[in-house]
Amino acid sequence: MPIDVIGWDAAVRRIMSWARQRSSRYVTICNAHVVVTASRSPDYFRVISSSDMATPDGAPVAWMMRKLGFPHQPKISGPDLMPSLLEQARTSGIPVFFFGSTPETLALLVDRVRERHPDIVVGGICSPPFRPLSEEEDAAIVAQINDSGAGLVFVGLGCPKQERWMAEHRGRVNAVMLGVGAAFDFYAGTVNRAPEWMQRHGLEWLHRLLSEPRRLWKRYLTTNTLFVVGAARQLLAGRR
Repeated sequence: MPIDVIGWDAAVRRIMSWARQRSSRYVTICNAHVVVTASRSPDYFRVISSSDMATPDGAPVAWMMRKLGFPHQPKISGPDLMPSLLEQARTSGIPVFFFGSTPETLALLVDRVRERHPDIVVGGICSPPFRPLSEEEDAAIVAQINDSGAGLVFVGLGCPKQERWMAEHRGRVNAVMLGVGAAFDFYAGTVNRAPEWMQRHGLEWLHRLLSEPRRLWKRYLTTNTLFVVGAARQLLAGRR
């Protein structure tokens, strides 16, 4: 699974350079769930490997990269990357667009964004229906995004839907698309993020599991186990 070896400053600089040009790109932010899903789905693997940047989201992925020979690789997660880019967009005057989630969450999100980043230009928001879009509906959304002048489009559709949507719309959406997942809920305050000490010790997944056990227990039981097994095999093979 190809993940970029990149630091925080370099990642933000590269994304903002694309945003200033309104270059049609997409960034995948890859946690253990994304890595395992891609390893089991050739189609999804192509989506991730074709992205313009793939960052290690989550302590397990960053830890694995450090073990594989990149000792300074940090975790670059959606909930951390989005605020940094919002501030950069504010100072640069680059409009931003939010795509995904519910109308209620988007309204709270935009209020928080404007509160924390005064004078930021929010080009628009869109909460798509939870069903496949018709060609006309899809074209209307693409036109809405492009007409907004946004250089950054934050996509919160969840994995794997958001990554597939970005891949399908590269070349049509004239902006950098970033699949930030739960960052919408964290920023809006509808879901509490793990305390910093849990984030530092790689336990953010446990906090999310305890917060939403019914929705997440099967995902974490399956994907975390598969990730640990795959990581162990890869590290042992490397030592041999």
